[in-house]
Amino acid sequence: MQITILFGGTNKERLVSVASAQALHRALPEADLWFWDVDDTVHEVRSGALLGHTRPFEDDFKPGSPSIGAIEAALDKASAEDRLLVLGLHGGRAENGELQAMCEMRGIPFTGSGSASSHLAFDKVAAKRFAAFAGVEAPSGVALEDIDAAFAQYGKLIAKPARDGSSYGLIFVNAQQDLAAVRNAAKTEEYLIEPFVSGAEATCGVLEQPDGSLIALPPIEIIPAEGGFGFDYRAKYLAASTQEICPGRFAPEIMAQLMEQAQSAHKALSCSGYSRSDFIVSPKGPIFLETNTLPGLTAASLYPKALKAQGIEFAEFLHGQIALAAQRARR
Repeated sequence: MQITILFGGTNKERLVSVASAQALHRALPEADLWFWDVDDTVHEVRSGALLGHTRPFEDDFKPGSPSIGAIEAALDKASAEDRLLVLGLHGGRAENGELQAMCEMRGIPFTGSGSASSHLAFDKVAAKRFAAFAGVEAPSGVALEDIDAAFAQYGKLIAKPARDGSSYGLIFVNAQQDLAAVRNAAKTEEYLIEPFVSGAEATCGVLEQPDGSLIALPPIEIIPAEGGFGFDYRAKYLAASTQEICPGRFAPEIMAQLMEQAQSAHKALSCSGYSRSDFIVSPKGPIFLETNTLPGLTAASLYPKALKAQGIEFAEFLHGQIALAAQRARR
């Protein structure tokens, strides 16, 4: 079985994906590299081309190699050649279950959650509802037509694409003009609107063990860059002053709640392999925001930092995920 790192994608998170692939390639140097380009074609990539791309969060990656076909043809090739795909992808068709369904139909093993779980977790509205079934506290939603009344009631709102990642498209509603920005944004894609919850930002990873049991990784406390309004794309990947403290400095009971709720969300959404759930730690305790089924795996990303705090080497984590993927494919 040939291990192949698939990265890139056709959505906005392809930049993050390239940085994740660089970290994956360093940990799995013998794996083949396949780049899914924005035009839906897939290209075999050489190590030097990937590692030589020095500004992955800002500049588009150019494969510099011929296409092996569209994504469907590439997956047919992966199936015929008995490849196992390590998914270094984020967002869009890579995380909403479409790619996973295409792999499942062809019997291709891949890392991470399956198609149904990926589709569910990617929809923030549905994910909150399912997490609530497991007793996870989540903020209430606000309908677009009720946004004026909600702003008058709560004073602050937050709006974000219902199906997107890396905090793209976040809108903090602090003034009347922000209401117009939400309405304009909602013309092109569905937006999730919630009352703004004050508190510290936190995230907690969950890892599936070889025997199928789950462990929660040490929660991370996030302090966005000074002058910022939250952990958006710039704060995550470009702002040097953003602080990510792992383990977080929360009280022991809060740390325990974050770990318990991250595991509950992982189970409620039927995730596989690994996931990372985001929270606001309010005065009333952790408030669930979303679960990422393909969280960032870059050198700057949160999940690898939590693995390190747990004493798990990145390569060890990847080999475990590969083994789980192969095991699931044999069932």
